[in-house]
Amino acid sequence: MRGVGGLLLSGGPDIDPTFYGVVPDPDVALNLCRPLDDLEFGLLDYALGQDMPVLAICRGMQLLNVAFGGSLIPDIPGHHNPPDEDDSAPLKHLIYLAPGAKAAAVIGAAGFFRVNSLHHQGLREAQRSPRLMSIAYSVDDGLIEGLESPEHSWVIGLQCHPERQDEVPKSFANLFAAFLDRAEMHLEKCQT
Repeated sequence: MRGVGGLLLSGGPDIDPTFYGVVPDPDVALNLCRPLDDLEFGLLDYALGQDMPVLAICRGMQLLNVAFGGSLIPDIPGHHNPPDEDDSAPLKHLIYLAPGAKAAAVIGAAGFFRVNSLHHQGLREAQRSPRLMSIAYSVDDGLIEGLESPEHSWVIGLQCHPERQDEVPKSFANLFAAFLDRAEMHLEKCQT
């Protein structure tokens, strides 16, 4: 991680439930990759220890919550296409992004946004780490759609996939520009 200014945690396979103290349900089809879990938990631990900017997307947001001591709901129906369907046309839903959230400042607005939904794991307040702040919720069912760390300068997690730019508001691209700016600032600070 020497010479790295920020950590982007992307979507991917499910997080092994044993990380948050749950025995995997054999009736739930989980796509697990324990080596990736181990790698990303290690990278995140290092990044947080350096107060490096972190942008955590989908699985990344879930990993962030687990790393801070929270847990997950291992299977949530209705937030992704069935396994036999193509994700090229994902489900969409309405979220509410809170005013005052760093993500709202970066995006340029708070309020209601229609975003993609490509996950079957997630969390509600009961699973949220008390060390993280909820910044966005699904309007339909109250699932947490965004998290931030008040302990760090710039740690933002979103459940949607803002990199799929045709499926989110155009202003969500600001997240990547702000992340890059923060990463460059972090590198400059480390070099002085």
